Formats: sequence, structure tokens, C-alpha cells
Amino acid sequence: MNGMTDKHREATGFQEQAPYDESIDLRTDFVMVYGLNDTTAQRIARWREAGYRVHLMTGISWGTYQDYLDGRWDGSDHWADAQTTGDGKPILHGQSTDIPYMVPTFSFTEYLVQKLRPIIELGVEGIHLEEPEFWARAGYSESFKREWQAFFKEPWQPPHSSPEAHFRAGQLKQHLLSRSLDRVTSVLRDEALRQGREVRFYVPTHSLLNYTQWQIISPESRLRTLPSIDGAIAQVWTGTSRTPNVYAGQVAERTFETAYLEYGIAQDLTRGTDRRMWFLHDPIEDHPDRTWEDYLANYRRTLIASLLHPGVSRYEVAPWPNRIFNRPHLREGSTERELIPPDTATSYLIAMNSLRDLDQPDVRWDQEGPRIGIALSDTAMFQRWSPGGESGHYDGLQDALALEGREQLHFSDFYGLALPPLFDGQRVAPVQLENVIDTPDALDDVDVLVLSYEFQKPLAPSIHYALAGWVNRGGSLLYVGDGADPYHAIRSWWTGRYDTCADHLAEALGADRDGIQSIGKGRVRFLPVRPADFTESPERAAELVAAIRELAEAGGHTWQSTNWLSVQRGPYLIGAVLDGTQVVEGNYLDLLDPGLGIVRRRELGRGQLTWLRDLTYDEEPLLASAGRVVDWASDEGTITFTCEAPKGVQVITAVRVPSEPVSVSTDHEYDAAAGVLRLRHPGEPSGTRVEIRL
Repeated sequence: MNGMTDKHREATGFQEQAPYDESIDLRTDFVMVYGLNDTTAQRIARWREAGYRVHLMTGISWGTYQDYLDGRWDGSDHWADAQTTGDGKPILHGQSTDIPYMVPTFSFTEYLVQKLRPIIELGVEGIHLEEPEFWARAGYSESFKREWQAFFKEPWQPPHSSPEAHFRAGQLKQHLLSRSLDRVTSVLRDEALRQGREVRFYVPTHSLLNYTQWQIISPESRLRTLPSIDGAIAQVWTGTSRTPNVYAGQVAERTFETAYLEYGIAQDLTRGTDRRMWFLHDPIEDHPDRTWEDYLANYRRTLIASLLHPGVSRYEVAPWPNRIFNRPHLREGSTERELIPPDTATSYLIAMNSLRDLDQPDVRWDQEGPRIGIALSDTAMFQRWSPGGESGHYDGLQDALALEGREQLHFSDFYGLALPPLFDGQRVAPVQLENVIDTPDALDDVDVLVLSYEFQKPLAPSIHYALAGWVNRGGSLLYVGDGADPYHAIRSWWTGRYDTCADHLAEALGADRDGIQSIGKGRVRFLPVRPADFTESPERAAELVAAIRELAEAGGHTWQSTNWLSVQRGPYLIGAVLDGTQVVEGNYLDLLDPGLGIVRRRELGRGQLTWLRDLTYDEEPLLASAGRVVDWASDEGTITFTCEAPKGVQVITAVRVPSEPVSVSTDHEYDAAAGVLRLRHPGEPSGTRVEIRL
């Protein structure tokens, strides 16, 4: 970990709206100062003084934009630009009364440009425009009706009057959000360059999977095509990932499995480009009434899920550290709220500091079985309504199990395809369908692609020609669908010529619908089943697994069912038990243990997770720490370094030494059997100087 002191890579960061405080100084590479107000410049200056690379973050779809709404900005009332439901009410953010989600009209976009322009002069290195969001239940405001007329060149239709109107409303919402982002970032980038500055623009966004599940439209794959966007933050956390879904007939929260799929699709926002991707973790989540034990357990589920995607090695370690370290929450079995338990704080910080060392070129999977892609398209966001069906609003703060229309929330058409092979222990990842058009290697990491058009549609026939080329080169494609989705009949490029878009897919492949067929060096099978059916029982899940396995084995892959997902990233072993038990043996340091204990044999049960550092992998002396270790120096008889951490936390650092030290400048214990010295001291952002004499 010695080389992890360079901040240029911006491997770890956090966002915070509170002013600088030593208790929330996490010592990451960069900080995203949140929000635009009278204190922004002062907050930016203070975090910079503390040694951070400084970015700014603000919402692009909602925020403290009352001066625009009430006419102070340009003399005109703009409440017609609020996203509006069918009953004429604006959709408000959180518990607010005057912060609506906005329709990104030209005038609102111009307002954002003017509002953000002064930020450039504050010298921030990056600007994060977070959560471009348009609710699926919106689309009734006067401004949206005008945009409909301009875009489709025909009169507005109520979005919930027909599947076609709903799909078109989704297309328009995505277009408006993308147009606004493009304008804001392009103008501000030009402004910065005219001032001789270089500013990078990022979009923190939920995953396509979560936005679809929560019935929200966002740019998603369109971000790859906007020239002034430099990357994204995948906002995946407990609040998104504990949204219930159905597997084997059981409705349940599956935080780890859902997070694993969310991080999987999110990395396609930047995969194959030179743009940056950070994976977000949240040690708390937005729901204020969980317990510290619940927060920690679910944080670890999302943390380990993210680490099982070795293609990404940058992380937002926390939004709102002030909420974590300075706000009381409940404990199990108690009605009293209390501040963060010391061991919990230490555990969070060990993880946050270890994340800087995840850029490891040596990646080894526990099993090298077939890689299974589940195709997911932006258009899934446009289909989250069925005529006569409920469409409950959900944003992570309600009781999802009591929600009206919760069957819609489950998004069983997708999870019916993704969860069965995942619970079989296979390497499953959702794949952004649109990427196959302009990214030639989009499917290079996929051996079997599972595709359905029962909950999404191909926006262009070129998707099918790209898929046909991939199959001809050796890919295996499983198409699942019975053609019953009412959205097959919407006006689009396939209607009038084909009954469903799957008919054009078969034509492009040169395939009929019977059994497994060889196509060039690859193969294809059409399975005439509704994808959600595979959620109904263990037997139905097994049917899908058998169909995928048959294709994989026909392609020469060895299939091994397992209850254990695991990867080794350099010295780090990361794993999760899906079912049953799994024994881990070796010589490891436990990074999920606030005491950094030694593990030589551990039996893990169902749902248990592990993140271990292999002590035999290398001779690196610095093994792990709850602080940021800087100024490391060593010779034959002495090791010195400085350890920086938030004020007041309990810091532990594990160092490999050849023998018991003669003297140590902090509290310590020496584990002779492991050759590990553990050091302890209170956190200080300015650093605690440590000297070890051997």
C-alpha cells in the first residue's frame, strides 16, 4: 500500500454539504463540495486548505432553484417547468414544499448555465451534475406538452393513455435530460477554457437497473455520446439495492445480489472509453430509522458486490460523512439513538483506506466458467407502466412490501433472467444493449448473452446486425420472450413489417425458432417464455439455468454450479456465499474485522461475505490501516510514517515486521505467529507520527 499516497488518480473521494470539520475529514484524494449557496466559496477554500483536490456537486434536476420558479431570475414565473403528474400536482423532492423536479426546458437549462458559471472562477477541478431524473409518472406540465409538439411534430398525448404514448414520453424525457446536460457542460467547458482553466464534468447517476425499477427516466447510455462528459459515479447503495425482488417464488430484499447487478450495468457507462467511473458506497443510506447494525451489514453487502467487479478501482467512499460520524441512529433492541459505535467507525475507515489499493492488474477468478450477459436497454425505463396496472411511487423511503403496485416495482422480467444464473454461482453481468452499436468490443467479455424484448425494445435495427456479427464470431445468444408485451405494437422501425422486433432479430441472424441453431461460429436459441415466469419457483429458475448452460456447453465452456462468488485482486480475496457454506483457508488479514484479525480457516454461511488480504502474496510491510499512511520511510532498524484519520475515531494499522520491535511510539500489540504488528491511536487529520524501532 506504500504507493497509495498519490492523489492525482483520484481513487477515492466523498461528497459533503457541511462545512469542513476534523471529524469528517476522511483523508481521501478529493472532496465534492455539495450545493450552491453563499457559503460555497468558503467551503471550497477550506477543504482545499486541508489538502484535498476539490470538486463541486449539485443536482441538475432539482435544487434550491426558487429564484427561477418564482420569477426573481427573469421576471417570469416558471412553475410550469415543474415535473407534473396526471392530477396536475408538481413532483417534489423528498419532504420539500418548494423544490420540484424540473422539466429541463431551454430556459431552465440557461438558468443552470448562469447559476454554475461563477463556480469556474473558484478553481474546482471537477463539476458533478448529479441525478438527471424525470419520473415516469410525470409528463403533464405545459412545458412538457410544448416539448412533445416540437419533438414529435404532433399534439401531446397523456403518457398513460396507451403503451405507445408512455414509451414516447420516456424517449422525450431522456432526450430533454441529455440535451440539457450537453448544453450546460459544453458552455461551461468553453467558458473555463476561455479563462485558461480546465474543468472536468461528471454525472453521478443511479444505475439503469435501479432507475428502471424505481420508474425514473435518465440519460444513462446517452452519457457516452455527450462530448463534454468525462465520466460518472455509479450511485449504488443500500437504499437502491435493498429494493425487494422475487426469486424462486419468494419476495425479499437481496441487497448483495441486487447491488452486484447494479454495479455490473453501471460500469458500461464508461467501459471501453477513457472516461472515469467511481463506484459509490454509503455507510448509512437515506432511511433515517434503520439501526447501526443494519447500516453496517448492508453497507458490506454493497461494498463486496462492488469489489467483485475488478474493472473499476475508483470509489466514492461516502456521501455525507457528517451524517455518518456526527448524527445519532438507533441500535438493535434499543429506542435510544446514539452516535456511531467506535468499532463501526473503525471498520468503515479500514474499508475506505483499503479501497485506494484496488487498482491491481493481477485478477484471478475462483472459477473461469462462462461469462453470462443479461441485455438491458435504456428503453426498459420507457416501459414501466401497463394499461390497468398499478404504478406505485417508490424512492427507497417507503415500506416496499406494503406498496401499492409492488408487483410492478419488482421488475420480475429482468430479475427472472438475471437471478437464476447468479444464484447458480455464475459470473453474470447486465450489458448495456445500446453499446453494441458503436463499441465493437462491447460483448468481448460475454460468452452467453440473454436477451428479451418483453420489457424493453431495440431502438435501432443496427443492434441486431451487431448481435448477428457477434454470434457469427462465436457468441451464444438466448432470446427469451413470448411476444405478449403490448409495447410490441408501438409505432417504431419494426412495426408494419414485423409482428415483433424479435422477428427482425431472427431475420438478421438467419435463424428460425427451433432449438439450438449454429450460426457461423456461434449459436442461438429462441425460448418462447415470459421472462417473469422464471421467478415463480425453484423449478422454473432451474429451467432457465439449464437453457443457458446448454448454450454455454455447446460453445465449449465448462459449467460448474457453485454457491460462492469470489475473485482475487492482487493480494485481496473478495467473496460472497450465495447459499450453503464455504470454507476459506490460508494466511489472511481480515479487512472486515475492526481488529484486523488473522484468518487461517473460516467457514462462511449463507449470505456471509469476506474481504481478506493474503499475507503470503507479497512482502509489502504496510498491510492495512483505518487511516491514510503518508511519509513512509524505513531502513534496517526503523520504520516511520504519519497516519491521518478523522478526529476522534479509533485508528488501527497493521504492519508486517520480522521480529518484535524494541520500541513503538503508539499503543501496540505484536502477533509473533503472523509477524504482524498492530498499532492503535486516536485519529488526527493532521496526522499521528509513528516510529517503530526493530
